[in-house]
Amino acid sequence: MKHGNEVENGESRFFALLLAAAKLPAVRINREAYLRSALARRCSEEQIRRAVEETPAAAGVPIELLDKVANESIRYETAKVSTLSAAAGIPGIIALPATVPADTAQYVGHMLRIAQKLAYLYSWPDLFSSEGDEVGDATKGVLTLFFGVMFGTRSANVAVGKVAGMMAEQVAKKLPQKALTLGVVYPMVKKVAGYLGVRMTTQSFATTVSKAIPLVGAAVSGGLTFATYLPMAKRLKKHLAGLPLADPSRRAPGEDVVDGEVVGEYETLAPADAELHILEDPKA
Repeated sequence: MKHGNEVENGESRFFALLLAAAKLPAVRINREAYLRSALARRCSEEQIRRAVEETPAAAGVPIELLDKVANESIRYETAKVSTLSAAAGIPGIIALPATVPADTAQYVGHMLRIAQKLAYLYSWPDLFSSEGDEVGDATKGVLTLFFGVMFGTRSANVAVGKVAGMMAEQVAKKLPQKALTLGVVYPMVKKVAGYLGVRMTTQSFATTVSKAIPLVGAAVSGGLTFATYLPMAKRLKKHLAGLPLADPSRRAPGEDVVDGEVVGEYETLAPADAELHILEDPKA
């Protein structure tokens, strides 16, 4: 019973942190502007137009080029979040109540930034329709799963693969709302969120300890951020790059798509399928 409550509380904490970070300035990435900037001077104008209007995969952008751009974005975001984390560590223990929540929020904000950039490169649709909109349930669900992949949770890998498979098979331009909020993927989203809420609380504690000593805390905090953020971003990149959504040759149109919803074989998956690999040891 205690474990169940812990996971449920973790789920609430994670969603609250995710939604708060999504409201921070400059966290939301404009898909069109990012793709145009990332592919400029590397692709033809026609390729860029198709990448924006459809996807980079549909535009025939080589996966090797996407990997190179992804690595550049990862390096940029890693350097930025590490610098900010180090700066937040300077005040020392007196300022802890103010700096730790802000540092945690900006860390999650940069996780959101790199998750969006990698998603757009590897042919996922726009996750945020506009700067002022609330975070939709489908977006909240897929971002939770992306974070789960970053933390090495196998259940998140399985769920992201399911969602990507649905979209690739149906050539859908929107997230599968029903699967992420009511269908077979939703139980995975909830379990992963609970796991992340507990895991990130532990990580926040380690960050808090590192900030207790001025100047030394700054170096430790920045180094800790670098050591955690970089491999997490690379883990998400590797997973998204290997999904069928990133490879146009594996798309198999023929099923119907209604208002971005997947209609077809995926609606018939048994609910028990959603229980596979839920919240196991990430290293298992």
